[in-house]
Amino acid sequence: MGRLAEVFPFLNKVRLPLDRDQVVLLLTAFMLFMLGVDTFLAHSISGTIRPGEWIPILFGPAAGALLGLAGLIALRRRTAANIFASIVFLASLAVGALGTYFHLARAVIPAAPAGQQFTTAVLLYAPPVLGPLTFALVAVLGISAAWQEEKVDSGRLRLFGGLRLNMPLSKTRAYFLLVAVFTLATLISSVIDHARTNFVNPWLWLPTFAGAFATLAALFTGVIMKPTRGDLAVYTAAMLLMMAVGAVGAGLHVLANRTGQGALIIERMIRGAPVLAPLLFANMGLLGLIVLLDPRGPREK
Repeated sequence: MGRLAEVFPFLNKVRLPLDRDQVVLLLTAFMLFMLGVDTFLAHSISGTIRPGEWIPILFGPAAGALLGLAGLIALRRRTAANIFASIVFLASLAVGALGTYFHLARAVIPAAPAGQQFTTAVLLYAPPVLGPLTFALVAVLGISAAWQEEKVDSGRLRLFGGLRLNMPLSKTRAYFLLVAVFTLATLISSVIDHARTNFVNPWLWLPTFAGAFATLAALFTGVIMKPTRGDLAVYTAAMLLMMAVGAVGAGLHVLANRTGQGALIIERMIRGAPVLAPLLFANMGLLGLIVLLDPRGPREK
């Protein structure tokens, strides 16, 4: 179980059929699928989904399915599967970049006086800039996972055609830093959403503090050359806290969307507190724990 077993020694007896990169790729497929679902719910708020807004909605599930196909190809031809998956991730990168541009464009008020065309107040109520950016972040994570290290923690990636790429960091340290970036994006998105309510509910501070703690924990674990068991324990605690906050937040969002009679209405689920948003915290916590898995496959042990 890799470094996770350093924190929980009883996991040394557990053997997974997949290596860390393969688990990460499975998670990226699930993340892209759910991004499509989440985008559909977000774009449904206006009542009418524009033609261009269907791109991320359709791309998410399609990309998830294609990555599943890449996983099947990898059983016989790993390099071909890596190339196929990388093409999907490059497309995800493009979708994320275009979506971020369009969201930023809608946050600008050209007719406003100079200096007021783009303000914090407008940004709070504009389409979320970090939403489409998640497609790009998942793409970076997926490409990182697709190509194998020639030797564990060497930072030397084995590409196609005998090519090698020397990275400035080992894949494990890069994963920790990516978790920090993902968690920071999740934190900022949460703060922007909750700032619309002026943090009237004290529970809204919980994801803020948990996200900040997890971001710092992942950042410092990635910066440290050789994290100790204590460092890994703090990092693991931060990821478990993220998962707990995500589960609690999803429950609170469901309760917030109930009517006075306690009934749940689809319309309120779409336009009210977003149920899937807190689960992003849980997803980041899960990603953080996956990074601690053994990078070696079962055949290499």
